[in-house]
Amino acid sequence: MVTIKSPAEIESMKKAGAIVRDVLNLMRDSVRPGVTTGHLDKLAYDYIRSQHAVPSFLHYNGFPASICASVNEQVVHGIPSDRRLEEGDIVGIDVGAVFDGFHGDAARTFAVGQIDAETHRLIDVTEQCFFEAVKAVRVDNRLRDIAQAVQSTAESAGFSVVRALTGHGIGRAMHEDPQVPNFMTAGLGMRLRAGMALAIEPMINQGTWDVIFKDDGWTVVTRDGKPSAHYENTVIVTEGEPILTTL
Repeated sequence: MVTIKSPAEIESMKKAGAIVRDVLNLMRDSVRPGVTTGHLDKLAYDYIRSQHAVPSFLHYNGFPASICASVNEQVVHGIPSDRRLEEGDIVGIDVGAVFDGFHGDAARTFAVGQIDAETHRLIDVTEQCFFEAVKAVRVDNRLRDIAQAVQSTAESAGFSVVRALTGHGIGRAMHEDPQVPNFMTAGLGMRLRAGMALAIEPMINQGTWDVIFKDDGWTVVTRDGKPSAHYENTVIVTEGEPILTTL
């Protein structure tokens, strides 16, 4: 069931979103060759707790960390570890925090030092996919308008859209209805209503859209081993311009 957020609930979501935004800024400033993804996770945990919030991901269905750190061909849900980032890597950092009973959820993909031009373009296009999708977040538009915006932007740039994973509603629970696919599929006729909160998150691959779910139960990788990028924000539908709580 889709829940419509009240003005007071939206204010709480803005506060949660601001914490997530600040964590991602901290991650941006901390990503460099030689740093471990486990160290990034500790930085995120410490900051979230310092703001009297709780990491949304930690222990969620057994997930062992506060962030997802997905390197290179890892699409999403990479588990932080003692892996050291290397020059030329990219790392997708996905962060959630719950404050005053409401969640914020966002992701960015960062370059580690200098990266090649085509991978840099992948990151840029993935971000562009998100902002094209936001243009479609208007009352009485449909979920398919979001999906079409992401898919057309990615594919016109020569990239592919992951099909096995989607965005989602968000609020008191981290994952709520509706699912928010980044590609055209059946069942996307739902109209957008003021007060809906959506985590819109293009996951874009340099090669094939197909992915593999690893045996750790979490990490998703591209089937062809080529890089993947991820960009996400929590977006609230209003009668006017949408609110991006995590930006």
